[in-house]
Order: sequence, then C-alpha cells, then structure tokens
Amino acid sequence: MLHGEISIDDPQAADVGALLERHLAFANGHSPPEDVHALDVAGLLDPAITFYGFRRNGELLAVGALKRLDSEHAELKSMHTAEAARGRGIGRAMLDHLIGVARERSFRRVSLETGSMAAFAPARAMYTRAGFSECGPFGDYFPSRNSIFMTLSLEGSIYSDPSASPATR
Repeated sequence: MLHGEISIDDPQAADVGALLERHLAFANGHSPPEDVHALDVAGLLDPAITFYGFRRNGELLAVGALKRLDSEHAELKSMHTAEAARGRGIGRAMLDHLIGVARERSFRRVSLETGSMAAFAPARAMYTRAGFSECGPFGDYFPSRNSIFMTLSLEGSIYSDPSASPATR
C-alpha cells in the first residue's frame, strides 16, 4: 500500500517551486528549447489548470496537473516525481488520481505530450501501461520529432488500477 496523500496544492509554495525547478531543468536538459512544453509556476496558475501534490508526512514527493482543453478533453501537465522517490509507484498514483479527476469531471479523453528522447522512456512506459496510446498533436501542439503525443479514452470500461490505494486515487 502506498502511503501518502494527493490533494490540490499551491504552485507558488516554496517546496513546490523547488520541485518544479527540477522538472523544468530536466525538460530543458533533454529537449531543444522549441520543444520544452513544461509549465513554470506562472503557467500553472492558469484557471484551466488544477494542480496537485503528493505528500508523505508533509514532504512533497510528486506533482501533476490537469488542464481543461474543452468540455470533453483534458491534458496532463507537469507530471514529475522527485528523483529520490522514483520507482515506488508514486508517479503512477498521481497518474491514477488525475485520470480519476478527469472522469469525475466528465471528460471523455485525457491526452499528454512528452519527449521522444531516451530520458522520457520511463514516463512513456508508465503511460502505455495505464492504457495511453500514441496519437497526433492536439490543442496548440505541432508535430515534432522531439515530442510523443498520447491519449486515453475515458469512454467505455471504467479505468481503474486495482493496485492503487483508494487514498491515492
């Protein structure tokens, strides 16, 4: 069982800002500038975005956001797990939570953009295991050899991860 709590968080909080800086540094370190689509704190304050943090005993271990694109389509943004917390299922717990929120808000589809480089392979594998499949660019994105676009239909069978604890969904 995964111990911790996922809840709406403040992108302007000091510890969140520090984790977002590492997220942006990772994106900038592995992607050319024109293909860095990670949001900074100001970008995460957009009213179309709901921002979440995963905390254990008050310590921030992961972040993720859900951006409303239209009444039926949402985008995952700013998914990042602290390096020391990787490989423990925390990123998957955040993903499951965001998909659950999208369902509660009656979105029919959730999409994301991630890098095509090797550094992003673990994230792509996690999204694939969760049922995401590659798709074309969506929203304001353009085709790029540096980006992989993925989507998950929320119609049909109800998505659930039996290994996720109810507290983290």
